[in-house]
Amino acid sequence: MHHARSSYPAGRGYLAACTMGLPTAATRDAVILDALAWTEGTASAADYTAVVEHARGHAATLLGTTADRIALGSQVSVFAGLAAAAAPTGAEIVCALGDFSSIVAPFLARGDLKVRHVPLPELADAIGPHTWLVACSVVQSATGEVADHRAISAAARAAGALVLFDTTQATGWLPTTDLDADLVVCHAYKWLSAPRGAAFASLSDAAIGTFTPHTAGWYSSDDPWTSCYGPAPALSAGARRFEVSPAWHAWVGAEVALGFAASLDLGTGPGSVHSHDVGLANAFRARLGLEPSDSAIVTWPDESGDALAALTAAGIMASGRAGRARVAFHLWNDDEDVALAAAAVTTRRVALRGH
Repeated sequence: MHHARSSYPAGRGYLAACTMGLPTAATRDAVILDALAWTEGTASAADYTAVVEHARGHAATLLGTTADRIALGSQVSVFAGLAAAAAPTGAEIVCALGDFSSIVAPFLARGDLKVRHVPLPELADAIGPHTWLVACSVVQSATGEVADHRAISAAARAAGALVLFDTTQATGWLPTTDLDADLVVCHAYKWLSAPRGAAFASLSDAAIGTFTPHTAGWYSSDDPWTSCYGPAPALSAGARRFEVSPAWHAWVGAEVALGFAASLDLGTGPGSVHSHDVGLANAFRARLGLEPSDSAIVTWPDESGDALAALTAAGIMASGRAGRARVAFHLWNDDEDVALAAAAVTTRRVALRGH
């Protein structure tokens, strides 16, 4: 991972990939050059279109699918909202208890759906013959817990239910090329280190045939530049019908960031991003006396906020979620980050016991 780590200009003490990633030097430079071109009046819509299509290909690689299955957007909640809008009145939606709001709120907002919240380990068993769709994050934001996506998909298929997976906290460190789902959504500004405002989704034939493209616009056709005007723009027959007009400047950085991620070993074997990230996370857990895990995100109870305060005081970027302290280890981190963070937390613990 040394070569990958050297691609980042900064990163010491940054344990917040689960909050907002850090750009590589190449991503930073692409964004700066784009801003200069925009300022100088040399930015080209045609060039942006090419960038977007390259990014689409990288997104397809990261999700193990083909470019024609990918729709681009800016937020995962928009894609989840399309699924929510398609649900029949009274349909049962099974969600993971405590999951991120972006893939739960669209279903709750309907007001006429039966939304069940189930602890993640029980999710597969909760899917039954009345379930229309199951929705969960492959990696939970608040706890870092990794879902058994194979068991969830198998149970959904047996029940004839649709599957929605959010991989925002997974793609980039956990392989997401073998998900059996009808809708996979991902925002790229965390583990993929893209600018915020670049999200993507993959859709199955069932999703394409079931969802209505309520957000359709000029970019929802196979050739946007011939579909700018009415009276009846030609919507794509595939996933692109659910696409919204891309935020060009964000996608300039995202194309580089996604390309970099797609070039890495995103498997689970030795030398992979997964083994690097989880290895550091487990080294940190060991120093704090926590059990090992299969997640690159480490959380522990911190209702008082003392642990987060200690990390912040030590110059470490971390976060707090749902009454828990939360740190994450990614490509720019190494054993020194583990030692710095563990020392900050344990020193604070000792000080509190002294009082």
